[in-house]
Amino acid sequence: MKVAIIKYNAGNIFSVQHSLQRLGIEALITADKEVISGADKIIFPGVGQAETTMNYLRSQHLDQLIKELKQPVLGICLGMQLMCDYSEEGNTDCLGIFHTPVKRFIPTQQEDKVPHMGWNTLTHLDSDLFKGMEDNEFVYFVHSYYVPVNEYTAAQTDYILPFSAALHKDNFYATQFHPEKSGKTGEQILVNFLNL
Repeated sequence: MKVAIIKYNAGNIFSVQHSLQRLGIEALITADKEVISGADKIIFPGVGQAETTMNYLRSQHLDQLIKELKQPVLGICLGMQLMCDYSEEGNTDCLGIFHTPVKRFIPTQQEDKVPHMGWNTLTHLDSDLFKGMEDNEFVYFVHSYYVPVNEYTAAQTDYILPFSAALHKDNFYATQFHPEKSGKTGEQILVNFLNL
Protein backbone atom coordinates (compact mmCIF):
# COMPACT_ATOMS: atom_id res chain seq x y z
CA MET A 1 0.00 0.00 0.00
CA LYS A 2 1.32 3.43 -0.96
CA VAL A 3 0.69 6.05 1.71
CA ALA A 4 1.60 9.70 1.06
CA ILE A 5 1.88 12.36 3.75
CA ILE A 6 1.45 15.79 2.17
CA LYS A 7 4.55 17.89 2.79
CA TYR A 8 3.92 21.58 3.34
CA ASN A 9 5.03 24.32 5.70
CA ALA A 10 3.44 22.78 8.81
CA GLY A 11 4.88 21.16 11.89
CA ASN A 12 4.35 17.66 13.27
CA ILE A 13 4.51 15.80 9.97
CA PHE A 14 7.31 13.46 11.07
CA SER A 15 5.47 12.18 14.15
CA VAL A 16 2.73 10.90 11.81
CA GLN A 17 5.35 9.14 9.69
CA HIS A 18 6.87 7.54 12.83
CA SER A 19 3.51 6.30 14.08
CA LEU A 20 2.87 4.67 10.69
CA GLN A 21 6.34 3.06 10.82
CA ARG A 22 5.34 1.45 14.12
CA LEU A 23 2.41 -0.09 12.20
CA GLY A 24 4.78 -1.41 9.53
CA ILE A 25 3.85 1.23 6.92
CA GLU A 26 6.57 3.23 5.17
CA ALA A 27 4.75 6.44 4.30
CA LEU A 28 6.37 8.94 1.96
CA ILE A 29 6.45 12.62 2.94
CA THR A 30 6.09 14.45 -0.35
CA ALA A 31 4.84 17.55 -2.15
CA ASP A 32 5.10 15.79 -5.53
CA LYS A 33 1.64 16.03 -7.07
CA GLU A 34 2.03 12.83 -9.12
CA VAL A 35 3.16 10.83 -6.09
CA ILE A 36 0.26 12.19 -4.02
CA SER A 37 -2.27 11.48 -6.78
CA GLY A 38 -0.91 7.95 -7.20
CA ALA A 39 -1.02 7.01 -3.51
CA ASP A 40 -3.63 4.59 -2.11
CA LYS A 41 -4.11 6.67 1.05
CA ILE A 42 -3.21 10.27 1.77
CA ILE A 43 -2.64 11.97 5.12
CA PHE A 44 -2.84 15.77 5.44
CA PRO A 45 -1.54 16.47 8.95
CA GLY A 46 -0.13 19.58 10.52
CA VAL A 47 0.30 22.06 13.28
CA GLY A 48 0.56 25.70 12.32
CA GLN A 49 -1.30 28.84 11.35
CA ALA A 50 -4.24 28.72 8.94
CA GLU A 51 -3.55 31.84 6.87
CA THR A 52 0.16 31.28 6.15
CA THR A 53 -0.47 27.60 5.47
CA MET A 54 -3.30 28.24 3.00
CA ASN A 55 -1.14 30.82 1.22
CA TYR A 56 1.59 28.20 0.90
CA LEU A 57 -0.80 25.51 -0.37
CA ARG A 58 -2.13 27.93 -3.01
CA SER A 59 1.39 28.95 -4.09
CA GLN A 60 2.22 25.27 -4.71
CA HIS A 61 -1.21 24.50 -6.28
CA LEU A 62 -1.70 21.85 -3.61
CA ASP A 63 -5.06 23.38 -2.68
CA GLN A 64 -6.63 22.29 -5.99
CA LEU A 65 -4.97 18.89 -5.86
CA ILE A 66 -6.28 18.05 -2.37
CA LYS A 67 -9.87 18.95 -3.31
CA GLU A 68 -9.74 16.71 -6.39
CA LEU A 69 -8.39 13.57 -4.67
CA LYS A 70 -10.63 10.51 -5.00
CA GLN A 71 -8.85 8.07 -2.64
CA PRO A 72 -9.25 8.17 1.17
CA VAL A 73 -7.73 11.35 2.66
CA LEU A 74 -7.20 11.92 6.39
CA GLY A 75 -6.78 15.48 7.66
CA ILE A 76 -5.30 15.86 11.15
CA CYS A 77 -5.56 18.95 13.42
CA LEU A 78 -4.70 21.94 11.19
CA GLY A 79 -5.29 19.62 8.22
CA MET A 80 -8.90 19.14 9.35
CA GLN A 81 -9.44 22.87 9.86
CA LEU A 82 -8.03 23.70 6.42
CA MET A 83 -10.51 21.25 4.85
CA CYS A 84 -13.37 23.50 6.07
CA ASP A 85 -14.79 26.58 4.32
CA TYR A 86 -13.29 29.32 6.45
CA SER A 87 -11.23 29.84 9.61
CA GLU A 88 -11.49 32.72 12.05
CA GLU A 89 -7.70 32.37 12.40
CA GLY A 90 -6.53 35.21 10.16
CA ASN A 91 -9.99 35.36 8.51
CA THR A 92 -8.83 32.68 6.10
CA ASP A 93 -10.70 31.11 3.20
CA CYS A 94 -9.83 27.41 3.28
CA LEU A 95 -10.33 24.39 0.99
CA GLY A 96 -14.12 24.18 1.32
CA ILE A 97 -14.41 20.38 1.41
CA PHE A 98 -16.52 20.49 4.58
CA HIS A 99 -19.04 23.33 4.42
CA THR A 100 -18.54 24.63 7.93
CA PRO A 101 -16.53 27.41 9.58
CA VAL A 102 -13.67 27.05 12.08
CA LYS A 103 -14.11 29.21 15.19
CA ARG A 104 -11.88 30.31 18.03
CA PHE A 105 -12.61 28.94 21.51
CA ILE A 106 -13.93 31.68 23.78
CA PRO A 107 -13.48 30.84 27.49
CA THR A 108 -16.70 31.11 29.47
CA GLN A 109 -15.22 30.62 32.93
CA GLN A 110 -11.86 31.04 34.62
CA GLU A 111 -10.82 27.38 34.35
CA ASP A 112 -11.34 27.33 30.56
CA LYS A 113 -7.83 27.36 29.10
CA VAL A 114 -7.16 28.04 25.44
CA PRO A 115 -5.59 26.17 23.73
CA HIS A 116 -7.55 23.04 24.61
CA MET A 117 -4.60 20.80 25.39
CA GLY A 118 -4.42 17.24 26.64
CA TRP A 119 -6.55 14.10 26.78
CA ASN A 120 -10.29 14.17 26.26
CA THR A 121 -13.01 11.70 25.31
CA LEU A 122 -14.82 10.99 22.05
CA THR A 123 -18.60 10.51 21.85
CA HIS A 124 -21.22 10.15 19.07
CA LEU A 125 -18.88 7.99 16.97
CA ASP A 126 -20.22 7.78 13.42
CA SER A 127 -17.54 6.71 10.94
CA ASP A 128 -15.53 3.68 9.88
CA LEU A 129 -12.53 5.49 11.42
CA PHE A 130 -13.90 4.34 14.79
CA LYS A 131 -14.65 0.73 13.88
CA GLY A 132 -14.42 -1.55 16.91
CA MET A 133 -14.43 1.40 19.32
CA GLU A 134 -16.95 2.68 21.84
CA ASP A 135 -17.78 6.10 23.25
CA ASN A 136 -15.46 7.66 25.83
CA GLU A 137 -12.15 6.55 24.31
CA PHE A 138 -9.44 9.09 25.21
CA VAL A 139 -7.47 10.95 22.52
CA TYR A 140 -4.96 13.81 22.58
CA PHE A 141 -5.82 17.38 21.56
CA VAL A 142 -3.87 20.63 21.11
CA HIS A 143 -5.91 23.42 19.48
CA SER A 144 -7.26 26.95 19.97
CA TYR A 145 -9.80 26.75 17.12
CA TYR A 146 -12.65 24.28 16.72
CA VAL A 147 -15.22 23.12 14.18
CA PRO A 148 -18.81 23.38 15.45
CA VAL A 149 -20.98 20.25 15.39
CA ASN A 150 -22.43 20.02 11.86
CA GLU A 151 -23.80 17.55 9.30
CA TYR A 152 -20.30 16.09 8.69
CA THR A 153 -19.50 15.51 12.38
CA ALA A 154 -18.24 11.95 12.85
CA ALA A 155 -17.30 12.25 16.55
CA GLN A 156 -17.78 14.86 19.24
CA THR A 157 -15.80 16.12 22.22
CA ASP A 158 -16.96 18.52 24.89
CA TYR A 159 -14.61 21.35 25.94
CA ILE A 160 -16.22 24.73 26.71
CA LEU A 161 -18.93 23.50 24.30
CA PRO A 162 -19.55 20.36 22.20
CA PHE A 163 -17.44 20.48 19.01
CA SER A 164 -16.48 18.22 16.10
CA ALA A 165 -13.64 15.89 17.08
CA ALA A 166 -13.86 14.25 13.64
CA LEU A 167 -15.47 14.91 10.27
CA HIS A 168 -16.37 12.66 7.33
CA LYS A 169 -17.68 13.37 3.83
CA ASP A 170 -17.25 10.98 0.89
CA ASN A 171 -13.54 10.04 0.72
CA PHE A 172 -12.50 12.80 3.12
CA TYR A 173 -11.95 12.03 6.81
CA ALA A 174 -10.53 14.34 9.44
CA THR A 175 -9.69 14.44 13.14
CA GLN A 176 -9.15 17.49 15.33
CA PHE A 177 -7.14 15.35 17.77
CA HIS A 178 -3.78 13.75 17.02
CA PRO A 179 -4.12 10.00 16.39
CA GLU A 180 -0.32 9.75 16.28
CA LYS A 181 -0.15 10.99 19.90
CA SER A 182 -3.23 9.12 21.18
CA GLY A 183 -1.72 5.78 22.20
CA LYS A 184 -3.54 2.55 21.33
CA THR A 185 -6.77 4.35 20.44
CA GLY A 186 -4.95 6.57 17.95
CA GLU A 187 -3.17 3.55 16.47
CA GLN A 188 -6.52 1.82 15.97
CA ILE A 189 -7.89 4.91 14.19
CA LEU A 190 -4.87 4.95 11.85
CA VAL A 191 -5.28 1.20 11.19
CA ASN A 192 -8.99 1.75 10.45
CA PHE A 193 -8.08 4.52 8.01
CA LEU A 194 -5.50 2.34 6.27
CA ASN A 195 -8.11 -0.44 6.01
CA LEU A 196 -10.78 1.76 4.37
